[in-house]
Amino acid sequence: MEKICVAVRVRPAVTVSEDTTVNGTYWKVEENRISLHKSNGTPISGISYAFDHVFDESCTNSRVYELLTKDLIHAAVDGFNGTVFAYGQTSSGKTFTMNGAQNDRGIIDRAVKDVFNKIHMIYDREFLIRVSYMEIYNEEINDLFAEENQKLPIHESLERSVFVAGLKEEIVSDAEQVLKLIQGGEVIRHFGETSMNARSSRSHTIFRMVIESKGKDANSSDYSSSDAIRVSVLNLVDLAGSERITKTGAGGVRLKEGNYINKSLMVLGNVINKLSDGAKQRGHIPYRDSKLTRILQPSLGGNAKTSIICTVAPEKLHVEETKGTLLFASRAKRITNCAQVNEILSDAALLKRQKLEIEELRKKLKGSRAEVLEQEILKLRNDMLKYELEREKLEMELEEERKLHKERDQCIKEQQMTTDNLNTRVNSSDGDKSSSQEQNDGKQSLEEFSGNNIVFQEDAFWNPYFQGSSQCLRWQTIQLLQGA
Repeated sequence: MEKICVAVRVRPAVTVSEDTTVNGTYWKVEENRISLHKSNGTPISGISYAFDHVFDESCTNSRVYELLTKDLIHAAVDGFNGTVFAYGQTSSGKTFTMNGAQNDRGIIDRAVKDVFNKIHMIYDREFLIRVSYMEIYNEEINDLFAEENQKLPIHESLERSVFVAGLKEEIVSDAEQVLKLIQGGEVIRHFGETSMNARSSRSHTIFRMVIESKGKDANSSDYSSSDAIRVSVLNLVDLAGSERITKTGAGGVRLKEGNYINKSLMVLGNVINKLSDGAKQRGHIPYRDSKLTRILQPSLGGNAKTSIICTVAPEKLHVEETKGTLLFASRAKRITNCAQVNEILSDAALLKRQKLEIEELRKKLKGSRAEVLEQEILKLRNDMLKYELEREKLEMELEEERKLHKERDQCIKEQQMTTDNLNTRVNSSDGDKSSSQEQNDGKQSLEEFSGNNIVFQEDAFWNPYFQGSSQCLRWQTIQLLQGA
């Protein structure tokens, strides 16, 4: 995880005579901090911002590129996705920063040349570079390499992430070829004149480089990391500036353009706000609310290294716009991305890697064979001991169960014999009621029976054993027992 790199650049005043104070206050740059001060030099509380870099009016495009962008460009060659974009109000220096001038080349020009310079220094990989150039004008995507490609749709796939369908890509071999293509695209890009800018950008532009590379020894039998194909996407973005109609004096077509520009920048601000709130509070991120944020989605909180340069104007007329830009920058610097090298394994490379992993496993198995066998033997011994103890325990429980079962059988047998003997005597007494002697003998037998500490509960005479006896016999037996 790494945070987005954010810088602020203060452009020079439009004219030498222009007063850069704001009602007795002025902007002051100190190292990597910009703050609003009173005319006596006292800072105004609450209007001070710190960033990764703050460039004053004297800073050149070369210094901006070296400090803010160069490392990101080199990372893109190594397989990381990267995005650089300029944000700020209209006429604050965004296009100058990205495209530059004849005497001070911009970030796009320097980045393109730097990509090819770095490629030429890497001897163990082969590179393929594809470039495209698009503009978002009135929320419609136009191809700046093919004027006939208008109103292109946005799609998304697992292989390509977010992409513009139908966008022309040119395979290029050197920086000069790329810069000529960009110049051709600038010819058909939408510009317009406003009261604030004679050549105002009326659209957002995105110049994209897709950098593919593979190792030159990828066809050898030995696998290495160079066998993986790296595919990275580098976006260099020049945003149109936010506008206040009261300042630009726009009407008609310019008013419509300004409304679309402000709407897309507002969505960008909403996305930045949501992302800066943190993972737990952010909730739904409105990437789909504009074409700009949809295309830049991987660069905002996703798999990319991102740098933002926020341009501000020092004039007293623009103090509120400058505060708004600095607030946007403050929120953006809290966003974290998760950039990683984008590698794709071909079938052959994947097979080579799997063979290497199998061979390494075999070596490990051979080197640790004795230790593994010893551990297995110890485990088997422990399992056998555990089994033997369990078996002995079960045998003891079984023997105890057998003893209890035998005792129960003996008790039941004795009770059965006693009951049979009792029935015989009772039946004999019932057969000869006139013989009092036999009745007395029966009674005496019952007394003796009771004297042996065997006591019958009344419920016992209703068990199934007596189901075949007469009602009289059952009650006689109860009476005899009660008499005893």
